Formats: sequence, C-alpha cells, structure tokens
Amino acid sequence: MKPTLFVLAAGMGSRYGGLKQLDGLGPNGETIMDYSIYDAVNAGFGKLVFVIRKSFEKDFREKIVSKYEKKIPVELVFQELDKLPEGFTPHPDRVKPWGTNHAVMMGKEVIHEPFAVINADDFYGRESYKVLADYLFTLGESENKYCMMGYRVGNTLSESGTVARGVCETDQDRNLTGVVERTQVMRVDGKVSYKDENDQWVAIDDNTPVSMNMWGFTPDYFEYSDDYFVQFLKENAENLKAEYFIPLLVNHLIVTGKASVKVLDTPSGWFGVTYAEDRPGVVAKLKSLVDEGTYPSPLW
Repeated sequence: MKPTLFVLAAGMGSRYGGLKQLDGLGPNGETIMDYSIYDAVNAGFGKLVFVIRKSFEKDFREKIVSKYEKKIPVELVFQELDKLPEGFTPHPDRVKPWGTNHAVMMGKEVIHEPFAVINADDFYGRESYKVLADYLFTLGESENKYCMMGYRVGNTLSESGTVARGVCETDQDRNLTGVVERTQVMRVDGKVSYKDENDQWVAIDDNTPVSMNMWGFTPDYFEYSDDYFVQFLKENAENLKAEYFIPLLVNHLIVTGKASVKVLDTPSGWFGVTYAEDRPGVVAKLKSLVDEGTYPSPLW
C-alpha cells in the first residue's frame, strides 16, 4: 500500500502577502509544491491530497491540480471556519483558521492509508521524502505508531528574521517525548537561540531536532483528532486566536500513552519563503539545484 502525501495549502501567507503556494520560484515558474511533489512521487508516494480554502479552488485547480491529475490520483478537501463538530459554531468575530490539525481533519474521508503531512510552502529536500516514505511503507495497517521528520534546527533558519519552530525532546530511542513551540528562533551572536517565556535568549545546539510540520500518520489519527478537537473547542471557542496545532494533539497522545512518534533524522536543509525578503534567496537555491543536476528543467 503506497502512502499518501497530504499537502496543507489553506494558509493565506499573511506575512508574505498573497497566495504564496502559487508563486513561481523555479527556473520555469515551478512552485515549491512542485518540487515537493516531484520528490514525493519519486520516493514512492501514490496519491496527493490538498487541503485548501474553497475561495481559491478555481485558481488552484488550474495552476496546480492540472499538472498532476494525469500522473497520480489527486483529491481536494476544504478547510473552512464552520467545519466544526455538532453543537459548535464559530464565534462571529473569528477570522483566523483553526490551525494545522483542523486542516488535517479535513482528509478523513479520502485518506485510508498511511500518510505524510507537509506544508505547501516549505522545501523539505528529497532525502526527507525518501526517509519518510520508507518508514510509512513499514506501517501497513498498524495503529498508534507515528513519525515526524526531525530537522536539525541550524538547517532551518531564515536570514530575514525570526522563525517559529517546534523544538523536540526525544528519549534514547529517538521517540518523541515533547514538542515546545518556540515562536522566535534565530542566530544570536552566532548561536541558534530562541526567546523564552521571560523574553530571554536561550542558546541551543545546531543539531537539535525541530518539527517543520512534516509528519507521518496512520488513519487512526483522524479519530484522535476528532475527539480532542471537541475538548479544544470547549476550552478555546471564545479565544479568537487559539489554533488546533498538530503538536498540541501529538503531545497529548504521547503524554497519555496512546501513541508513539519516532523522530526520523534528515540531513536535508529546509528553506521557504517566510518573509518576502526570502524570495530571491529561494529562487537562487532552486536554480542552483537545477544547475547541479538535482532536478531536471523543466521539472515535469
């Protein structure tokens, strides 16, 4: 059973401006998603599922889905504010999406095999897709055994400002014991550092694993997502900015002993367009990868 690649593409790119998922950054106008999908298909993934906003379905189908639907099965699902459990309605002033795990929940009806979750606007590197696909192939119909790609934090920074990273803690077997979301991470005096709760910079090792929102799950994860979302809404329905993030549920499952998450190591360097100022650097990196023969041009 080939795993599915589930692409989170519903974000509107508030810091960057516009639909950055559709921004052509490669030598022939390729998007970051194009490279992700190319790497995933070559690693052995057998289906694509995109979660998007209904409002840009037409553009997305024309610019993205049309590239792949004759090469690999493709599904679209939609994340909207009113897609909530029975008995809940969004606050009338709510604008912010419900977060990454809410987006994952939208795939429940179309994903019935082990699957990977990625962000649409992050470049993860071909080695990561290979490592992740190989692990997902071993899962079969097992349950409660998940994984995540643990990027080395020093390989994931932006030269244009701070970034948010899920800093991981693991046991001796590289099973995840916790993820702490750090919203301000950058190099300070040459050392990777984050700002703690007291607004102080704390240095960490360059090889500290961080989550870049590249996860591997089996379909039982959807049931956990549904159940815990009810609890989340009971506690946060009136909080207009609260989001149901993947690490929130993952931490809960680990602490309660319901699931384990293997942290897979990757030497790949992450890059993406977090800020508009990042764009020229990403364009240059993609061109370099093409020039050295890592990717063909045009890609497909």
